[in-house]
Amino acid sequence: MNTNGRKRVSAAVDSRSRPRRGRKPTSCSQCHARKQKCNGELPCSRCNQRGVPELCQWPETKKTHTTASERMTSAADAQGTELGQLYIARGAPSFFGNSYFGHQVAARMIQESAPDLPPMSLLSSKDSLQSFRNDSGPFSQVWDLLGLLPRNKVTVDRLIERFLTEINWAIDTVHPETFRSQFAEFWGRKFGFDEIAGVDLRWLALLFIILAFSVLLDSPTTSSPEKRKESEEASLRFYWAARRAIVISPSFHGESLDLVRAGLMVTRYLLYTRQAAESWLTISFAMRMAQAQGMHIDGEKWGLSRKATETRRRLWSNLYLLDKTIALALGRPYAISDHMCLIKAPENVWLDGLTDEQSSMATAHPLSYPTGSTVTLLGSGLAKIAGEIQDRCFGLYPASYDMVIEMDNKLVAWKDQLPSYFAVDDPDLSLDEMHTFLPWHRLYLHSAFHFARITLHRPYLLRESITNRFSLSHEACISSASSDLKIRLQSLNYGTAENMRWTLGTHNMFNSAFILGIIAVRRPVAPQTAAILNDLEEYCERLRKDVWLNEFGLAEVKVVELCILRTTGLAKNTDQPVDQAPMSLQEASPDLITQEHDRYPMVTTPMNVDSTAPDASPGQTLGYSPDMMWPAVWEDQNFAFPQAADIETWEQMISEIAYHT
Repeated sequence: MNTNGRKRVSAAVDSRSRPRRGRKPTSCSQCHARKQKCNGELPCSRCNQRGVPELCQWPETKKTHTTASERMTSAADAQGTELGQLYIARGAPSFFGNSYFGHQVAARMIQESAPDLPPMSLLSSKDSLQSFRNDSGPFSQVWDLLGLLPRNKVTVDRLIERFLTEINWAIDTVHPETFRSQFAEFWGRKFGFDEIAGVDLRWLALLFIILAFSVLLDSPTTSSPEKRKESEEASLRFYWAARRAIVISPSFHGESLDLVRAGLMVTRYLLYTRQAAESWLTISFAMRMAQAQGMHIDGEKWGLSRKATETRRRLWSNLYLLDKTIALALGRPYAISDHMCLIKAPENVWLDGLTDEQSSMATAHPLSYPTGSTVTLLGSGLAKIAGEIQDRCFGLYPASYDMVIEMDNKLVAWKDQLPSYFAVDDPDLSLDEMHTFLPWHRLYLHSAFHFARITLHRPYLLRESITNRFSLSHEACISSASSDLKIRLQSLNYGTAENMRWTLGTHNMFNSAFILGIIAVRRPVAPQTAAILNDLEEYCERLRKDVWLNEFGLAEVKVVELCILRTTGLAKNTDQPVDQAPMSLQEASPDLITQEHDRYPMVTTPMNVDSTAPDASPGQTLGYSPDMMWPAVWEDQNFAFPQAADIETWEQMISEIAYHT
């Protein structure tokens, strides 16, 4: 090497060994990323306010020169660091691991001098400013979303408090104190570019979906129809804003618990509005965001604190239950595969509000003592059985009836191990006054159990056997559907907040009234049919009185009323004793069918096989052909209920079942 070359190398080494020129750091890494003032303490006041004092770090003032061998050794040591210690926090922590982001990204995160900063924060101010000023840039999306928030802080405060006091404690959405402090910090920011870049869209998505629920709670049922319509439109705007924020937030940040919570609440919103098919998409997306943070691996494996581990377990259990039950209801594949997960059920302990040190010493309670975590602990067990039912009874290959009996035994065993305050039959209500969440958690578990059992036995409801082989399915469907309808009738007397708590469970995607209606159509003069019809009529009447009933709920009412109409018409035109087999539709008088068609032209179709068109040949019928054989379709294990709004399909199915009675 010549003299000039040696000088250049020596200068390069000296430049690396000398400290960089420039301003000394005046903020911790968290405040620097948010462009906020820092009081210079460790931890600083803002990190304490955000509840993340352990993340408050200060950059080193100078770097020392290391040899190549030392750098290689330190990199090998970094890769051996527990991946559970790698997380970022811009309001809500994200989780990184080489199994979820790829080994190259994980290695880079480990070796970075400031691993608590997300990749987007590494953008220079100049590049960020250009993106913000560009209408097609990502920061313009943030500005548009912020424009959807109410301008008055008092209004937003009131809506948040309505949700926290009316809904949050029943479905375990957010920690109230933490969410309030996050909102106060969010609202106290300065408007402009310096603060727009620090807005956490993951948390903003959660705020929007909470406002979507709250704006409905804030409007009483006694308000005018115009006022209620305005509330519904405002709710939908917040709902769509939440979905938009969920979709674009990964462009700014990594995944976070807040983003998973937002996806979970979007799914519950769709269940509330009876849009089960679309909820299948949103729960899958929420699950992927959870898996990206390693939530399908238990927090103990990551070395997380007990409090963080229990929080993740509860959130994962809620995702798990919704994923399994929605997939079972729709006959679609579920997203969570048990053999790809290593997660424990939540313990029967409530750690929210405790410090990490207090949480580590807290003792889990026996099942005889209810906590806010008990429902998720028991619900995860039921969800596992629901997933097994779909695998073994509704898979690609037909299942034997012995398999159905085996799955029913598992459901009954789950029911029998419930604590007395959650018992399906004659529960102990003495603890309800002390624990206000118990009635709602009991409702969620009971309705989910009835849903799973009805779905398991539904293909065998219409099957007959000379040996009475399918009597278990007949009895199970009638028993669970009747019990579930009883719960619904008791719940429809409540106000807006109570009805919303009721509809946020998994059961609102399935209506047991459909099953009872089919049972009544199948046996119009059976001894229990009159009582079934009375309950169904009462159910429809109460639903029609609900001022918040949307078009999806109204479609369910029409389907149930169609079952009532068919059953009543058949029962009135038979002289058979009630203990004999029901009359088939061929024996119904043509006058009755004509009257039904004139009275209900939108939901009825003449089905008498003897009715022919003037120019039709003998045997050619009006209405639906017996070749459709809906009873056989019903018995197909791959068949799932059509959407209630598909009134023509329901009409055809009910008519064909009545025809073949």
